[in-house]
Amino acid sequence: MLTLYHAPLSRSTRIVALIHELGLLDRVQIEPVTVSRADGSGGRDLKNPHPEGKVPLLVHDGAVIRESTAIALYLAELAPEAGLAPQVGAADRGPLLSWLSWYCGVLEPVIVLTLCGVAHPVLNTTFRGLPEATDRLADALERNSYLMGDDFTIADLIIASTFSTLPHLMPDNPDIQGWVARCANRPAMQAALAYDADLMAATV
Repeated sequence: MLTLYHAPLSRSTRIVALIHELGLLDRVQIEPVTVSRADGSGGRDLKNPHPEGKVPLLVHDGAVIRESTAIALYLAELAPEAGLAPQVGAADRGPLLSWLSWYCGVLEPVIVLTLCGVAHPVLNTTFRGLPEATDRLADALERNSYLMGDDFTIADLIIASTFSTLPHLMPDNPDIQGWVARCANRPAMQAALAYDADLMAATV
């Protein structure tokens, strides 16, 4: 049995969407938990075994998998027939891993620094900035529907969710905006958001 620890309207929402995309609803138990929110609401949930009380967290037969990209890749490999991640040995697996690593090592730090209004020459040299990240996405999407071509992958799910969650940081680029909309409007993401809405309503 697999268990996903999930807080509504958080980074784990995209993992709920992925479970729908992969057809794994019958194999993954979703365990709703609370987390500490940026506005001071919520709090750590003792049911959540994440060492920092965060989500998402996946547990598979006692093995703990944390971080969105690791969980997304792990789940995609459990359902290879869904085609959301090239398999080991495939030539296009390298670009997928590059996008996932770029998200963790570049885009997310840049987004956090932008939100905090922090700037420093060392940070700019290491991560560049949001304009450079925008250029990287725009280059990939100029002639493609998704980051790796015509097919939706876990890289699209993870990276596009950044801008659908933080629309005020949406780049002023029609190719990127169209891509984010395509990812957000997929039935699996809509199902995940509806599930979250039900969870939120149940706590009111």
